[in-house]
Amino acid sequence: MVTERPTPDWIAGFDAGQTHTTCRLAQANQQGSWRVVGEGQGPGVSHLAAPEGRQRFSAALQRSLAAALAQRQQPAGTLVAACIGASGIEAGSSVQHEGLLLAAEALGLPQAQVVVTGDERTALHGAAAAGRGHHGGGQAAATRTAGILLISGTGCIGLGRNLQGAEHRCGGWGWLLDGAGSALDIGRDGLALSLQMADGRLHDGPLRRALWEALEQTPDDPAAAQAIKALVVQPGFSPAGLARLAPVVDQLARSGDTGALAIMERSGAALAAMAATIATRLGLEAPVVWTSGGALLHLPTLRSALQHQLANQCPTATLEAPGGDACDGALLLAQERAAGQVFKPR
Repeated sequence: MVTERPTPDWIAGFDAGQTHTTCRLAQANQQGSWRVVGEGQGPGVSHLAAPEGRQRFSAALQRSLAAALAQRQQPAGTLVAACIGASGIEAGSSVQHEGLLLAAEALGLPQAQVVVTGDERTALHGAAAAGRGHHGGGQAAATRTAGILLISGTGCIGLGRNLQGAEHRCGGWGWLLDGAGSALDIGRDGLALSLQMADGRLHDGPLRRALWEALEQTPDDPAAAQAIKALVVQPGFSPAGLARLAPVVDQLARSGDTGALAIMERSGAALAAMAATIATRLGLEAPVVWTSGGALLHLPTLRSALQHQLANQCPTATLEAPGGDACDGALLLAQERAAGQVFKPR
């Protein structure tokens, strides 16, 4: 008589951004822990209220899950829980509830086995996780510490958590209202300075030429300033078009350009203010601060400015590398959901 082996349980963690979605799978073992066994990519998501937003959300989950399942080398099993950290999901909002309904349907899971939250929250849980296991290697994250995560990419946001589980968020209110510390603001502020140079309010310098050339404008063309004015209001230019100018400003700052250095220092101060505020609100006396996002990863002068400003505004803080990424955080929340625990940010 042949005894059939039970199929293993699986959990899935999703990091759903505007450009692409990553799905990471973990499998339960006999010791009751979870091992990362696969990862796949899918398309990005948009706000659920945007045209095709609902369809894009469902497709991103299904396609990235399919890619992760195809990549794994373990036998098929049963998906028992999932967590999706997605761009544009605000805790407690109707959009979060709609995302939960869509995710449960797309993944074929009961709503009680699905968590849908903002990608900044999964990133925080991943950053604070010990024992990370991405890229198919080790154990899914299982423990968390208190701390603050600062994310600076095209936009920026700060989120912290204390040992009691309370969370506080600063920033992230949309690029039109609150982008200080982001690549978008760095690019926009640099471009604003360049136009003040063009009309004579500021002394002309290499910043104007470098930015205008990056926008494929001839710096000596008298019509270039008007062309830039028209360019920035074109559909699809902002915010990504402005954010792409941030590396140019960073490079000028590294060469000692005073205007570029002032922009980077201002951006570092804005990020440090988020961390200091979060530390105060959560009662974190000596907080760990993790950094994430393309701007903080690729712009050295922004990182230096943050470190300098953090020493002034929150001198007890310590900058550390994240323990894991947003998919690790999503797996941790999925693991808790599989065990019957309920994630409720406070």
